[in-house]
Amino acid sequence: MNIAIDGPAGAGKSTIAKRVAGALGYIYVDTGAMYRAMALNILRNGADVSDAAAVEAVADRTDVTIAYRDGSQHVLLNGEDVTDLIRTEEVSAMASLSSANGAVRRKLVLLQQALAKKEDVVMDGRDIGTVVLPDAEVKVFLTASARTRALRRYKEDVAKAEAAGQPAPTLEETEAAIIRRDKQEMEREISPLRQAEDAVLVDSSDMTIDEVTETILDLARKAGA
Repeated sequence: MNIAIDGPAGAGKSTIAKRVAGALGYIYVDTGAMYRAMALNILRNGADVSDAAAVEAVADRTDVTIAYRDGSQHVLLNGEDVTDLIRTEEVSAMASLSSANGAVRRKLVLLQQALAKKEDVVMDGRDIGTVVLPDAEVKVFLTASARTRALRRYKEDVAKAEAAGQPAPTLEETEAAIIRRDKQEMEREISPLRQAEDAVLVDSSDMTIDEVTETILDLARKAGA
């Protein structure tokens, strides 16, 4: 059983996907972590991210998968557990750059598809239902208004800023940034953000996390989960 959850940034995809996977006993596939692991290997190999051929060469010899041990997710890079090595700023920056490389995306899509063929999975992202798992039994496009997503992000930013003793962005600035991000995601040449024709639209603007989770679980159960 494959469950695909797509949607814009700040819609709560990862939180909901983890809850759904936990409730069903499925594997939550953190696609972002897989891109980070690929980025780590690019850094380790000293490839220049602006050199498409060099990045493609690294991607060709990279294997990334997700495994669960003692109830927690582990990211394996060529068999090595790199879970604790992929959250640095350097890896984050490389992941952001390298994810735009067509060869990187193609390789990780193949790896994600291979994992989904072997396991019951819940996968979230921007193009899961349209590109990665077009035959998923359950497809959801999870969204919320830009203002709702901005409020969620703003509260997180304020808490972080207060903890660091730094000024936080305004709500208006946060909302403007989210609207810009949406536009960029929808206009990408490779795998743009869009709702699959057979995906169920779930607008979480006025829903609790529990309500969204239960909505998707209902869809999954009707599909045979």
